[in-house]
Amino acid sequence: MKVFLAVLFTVLGLSLVLLLNMKLGQAPPLGKFLDPFHGFWANAESASPGDKETGLDVPGLTGKVTVVFDDKMIPHIFAGNDHDVYFAQGYITAKDRLWQMDFQTRFASGRLSEVVGNKAVELDRFQRRMGMTYGAEQMIKEVAKYPRLKAVMEAYRDGINAYIHSLKPGDYPIEFKILDYKPEDWQVLNTGLLLKLMSATLAGGSNEFYMSNILAKFGPDITRDLFPDYPGLEDPIIPKGTPWNFKPVSIPQVPKSYSAIATAGIRTKELEEGIGSNNWAISGKKSASGYPILANDPHLDLTLPAIWYQLQLSAPGLNVYGVSIPGSPCVVIGYNKDVAWGVTNVGSDVLDWYQVNFRDTKKDAYFYDNAWKPTRRRIEHIAIRGGKQLDDTVIYTHQGPVVYLDNQKPAFAKAANIPSGHALRWIAHEPSADIWAFYLLNRAKNYDDYRKAITWFAAPAQNFAFASATNDIAITPNGRFPLKWREQGKFLMDGSKPENDWQGWIPTEQNPTVKNPPRGFISSANQSPADQSYPYYLSWEFHSYDRARRINSRLAVMEHATVDSIRALQNDTYSILAENILPVLLKSLEPGRLSGEAKAAYSIMAGWNKQYDAGEKGASIFELWHNTLARMTWDEFLDAEHPMRFPPRERLVRMLRDEPLSPWFDDKNTPAKETSRKIIRKSFAFTIDSLARKLGPIGDKWEWGRVKGSHVPHLAAIPGFGSATLFAGGGKNIVNALSESNGPSWRMIVALGKPNKGYGVFPGGESGNPGSFYYDNMIETWAGGKLNELLFLQSPTETNKRIIKRILLTNH
Repeated sequence: MKVFLAVLFTVLGLSLVLLLNMKLGQAPPLGKFLDPFHGFWANAESASPGDKETGLDVPGLTGKVTVVFDDKMIPHIFAGNDHDVYFAQGYITAKDRLWQMDFQTRFASGRLSEVVGNKAVELDRFQRRMGMTYGAEQMIKEVAKYPRLKAVMEAYRDGINAYIHSLKPGDYPIEFKILDYKPEDWQVLNTGLLLKLMSATLAGGSNEFYMSNILAKFGPDITRDLFPDYPGLEDPIIPKGTPWNFKPVSIPQVPKSYSAIATAGIRTKELEEGIGSNNWAISGKKSASGYPILANDPHLDLTLPAIWYQLQLSAPGLNVYGVSIPGSPCVVIGYNKDVAWGVTNVGSDVLDWYQVNFRDTKKDAYFYDNAWKPTRRRIEHIAIRGGKQLDDTVIYTHQGPVVYLDNQKPAFAKAANIPSGHALRWIAHEPSADIWAFYLLNRAKNYDDYRKAITWFAAPAQNFAFASATNDIAITPNGRFPLKWREQGKFLMDGSKPENDWQGWIPTEQNPTVKNPPRGFISSANQSPADQSYPYYLSWEFHSYDRARRINSRLAVMEHATVDSIRALQNDTYSILAENILPVLLKSLEPGRLSGEAKAAYSIMAGWNKQYDAGEKGASIFELWHNTLARMTWDEFLDAEHPMRFPPRERLVRMLRDEPLSPWFDDKNTPAKETSRKIIRKSFAFTIDSLARKLGPIGDKWEWGRVKGSHVPHLAAIPGFGSATLFAGGGKNIVNALSESNGPSWRMIVALGKPNKGYGVFPGGESGNPGSFYYDNMIETWAGGKLNELLFLQSPTETNKRIIKRILLTNH
């Protein structure tokens, strides 16, 4: 019996050990995960930095590197040469953000199935079929032409790998343990993938599917009226009337054969509101100091770990502070002792779809320019954890990948956005050497250096704002813009006609730009880059006028400005849309006939200050009211079989103010003829009823900060690793553009002078470890609209009370 019990307990013990080290469904192997020495317990970190002075042996360096950490654990890297400064940047960034870098490159390249198995196969296929890896490969081929840039990227790669090779399994970031996989060596290609991921985020949407269906249903006159080629309320980035001091190249004319192709049943990735940004600079004549002040806050989908990594890089000829993309060398947004710069998205039309006519079911040839041209095939090998490798063949024409063939699309949300049998022409597939732009900007000393640097940046096109300590300010909507005829890409196109192809490129030196405008400021908020006198076509639609108009109106009257003046504008929550239409809306209601919640809501709206502050109930009511009003007005565009989009917001603004009898206000499903007044009343009643049903009687739950529910989610949506709900103001079309989980991903203000002083914050922390104090320690400051003063050191031995740690990296 004793022997039997001994054997039984041995078998049970071995079974338990085996069970604890097996991956069960979504859960990691519990034995490994709960191991107190190597599991998730090993990822807990103290707020204390440990020894204030320490050394570390790092193979691969050519000399000594000093890394100084301030009280936010932001690294200030001092090296003796380019190789070592970028090697150390890679090493230190990986130390804080390794899993984030790994996950984002796997997502971009279509390799998540290697980690999570079959559930990610269709996502991986989608990324491969969109040509993400293909585009990154084109970029790396271009980089190889420039030895100095290639050396920078390889040094950065080697630094990351030096850190990876120093790790033991117990040191892996916690997400590797939860998902039960290990980091692999970094490749230069991975950096290219991250930049292509930015293109997918900022230049990967389109409207031509919707527009083709609108044209087919309503005809050209109505389409042109509702969707004009240039907005009526625009205040462009380059001030109206700015002369163009160049002779344009030959501009393509609209081909006589042009006709749009309607596409049924396709719901596309529409260009999103909220994926925008703000930047501006005032000249010294508007500031209290007599020097320029520059501000930037790029709006992106927020995540933990934070999107950006804050740092300082110093080497001979280089001393720069700002934020980088984890996984890519150099500083993307920042300043040095001479200049500062910031970026916003241009939103030009750099993605088009072409209908392909294949010769037969073999699809080895397609019709183009009155002849059959050979297709080419790219085989994507998708490894699947726990399953067989999938070999997926993608057909390419000269225009790009045919993302999905007819009857090939899976039941997958992203795939539903793609028109079957269409080739994709996309700027992200073009060769480029974008990182060299930031390499040069980091070292820029003046306006001429700025102009030279940005010519290297191709995509996603950005509005580069600039200011210098010598009192220059400038802005340039910059990127590689295709040379197009007007409206090209507004609708789906016939891929067989050469005249529908991109016709070359707008010369970089002829991109819109302005230096030291008489008004004393430059700004951008994703609106039109230029007025209609600019000779080239960039797109027919940019972001709505709201933020740009508010920013420009505030800057125009600003005098003796300080950093606090600029910070207040970054946190501005005033709604230009409400200013434009709320008086019309309220005038259309009959308060004497209202009762209960509707009467109380009317009183709130009549006294509302048009601010989207967290405690404002009026903002909650107005937001839903406007959205409901738009949906009721444009009900003709709600067609399940032929998906369409609503006209631009400003078209409804003009109708409410100037066209109250517009037939678009009439509900064709009722015998009566509705005007704007009736639709306004109906939408108001619906709004108040909806809010009351959801939130109860008017009270604290109606406050905008509670209705909006802003938060910062974890990158992989792992429960408990995101932020708490934030009681904060702002909104998509407000200067402070914080919506639910999209908003200012980095707020920066640089006061130029002697010396330059920087201020900044992002929603997160430097560490990517949820067990670290420095994972989310800056969220409260950010949510409160405050900024941290940035510590811009001049030497590694400089003393400052904010310095908490120094590490000497050497290669013994």
